[in-house]
Amino acid sequence: MNIVVLDGHTLNPGDLSWDALRALGTCSIHDRTAPDQIAPRARDAEILITNKTVLSRDTILQLPKLRFIGVLATGFNVVDTAAARERGVSVCNVPGYGTKSVAQLVMALLLELVHRTGHHAETVRAGRWSQSPDFCYWDYPLIELDGLTLGIVGYGRIGEAVAQVARAFGMKIIAQSRTPKKNESVTFVELDTLFREADIISLHCPLTPENKGLVNAARLALMKPTAFLINTARGPLINEPELAAALNSGRIAGAALDVLSVEPPPADHPLFTARNCILTPHIAWATRAARARLMETAVANLKAFLAGHPQNVVNL
Repeated sequence: MNIVVLDGHTLNPGDLSWDALRALGTCSIHDRTAPDQIAPRARDAEILITNKTVLSRDTILQLPKLRFIGVLATGFNVVDTAAARERGVSVCNVPGYGTKSVAQLVMALLLELVHRTGHHAETVRAGRWSQSPDFCYWDYPLIELDGLTLGIVGYGRIGEAVAQVARAFGMKIIAQSRTPKKNESVTFVELDTLFREADIISLHCPLTPENKGLVNAARLALMKPTAFLINTARGPLINEPELAAALNSGRIAGAALDVLSVEPPPADHPLFTARNCILTPHIAWATRAARARLMETAVANLKAFLAGHPQNVVNL
């Protein structure tokens, strides 16, 4: 069994073990793979594992021995699943591994927006508190979450986990979902209503052709000028130049994003210089606990496939 991992570094920069995967066959593990390296590295692969390395139709058709593609993520848009299906190649993803970790980062971003702890800590280290004429100071409004309304776009596993934590802060929860659930502690509303009523909006929906650019100038115009936007889902859900314009004009109070439409982003990205915009480098999924679960499920997916009862198949 010839197993090739195309881009294993982000999942395992050295604090996890590949031994469970190596036990299943001859295993070649690459930290990263450039597009022109895929075919030579994967030519004899029966099992191909990818995280963000794109497997296009042309690439899949060049790999005659390929039987299985494992995606080291929940999203699987990097694989041409139709081409894989035509070739009889199973494609399996890893759902649910990062739910708690993503919810945790959402709250970290939210707390940073309402307290600016990072900024204030930096000013203290720069000597400002020592020089202050008063016993305290703050540069941004300090906002209490109790009683505020959190609007959750996409009420799946992660959206529900975020709501659970937000309720501990005394927040009211409204949500928009394609499949609303019966829940007395959540009020389901239409998307535009959510943008009008929420004090904080957090995105947790999958990216589809229909919702690309879901957050645009028109929807930003619906938001309260005191409202915040958080995105830990997918970058292309937001029209980023229009968000930058809304932030710079003071149309909304701030935003915190862990994902962008192009990753890594260009050095001149408009949000890098936007007012009141916090950016983190796509780390919501990356706690060691979440990555360990991801590794465990990825191996379990392959074992299930080899045993003849595949699981988490996304191209049936």
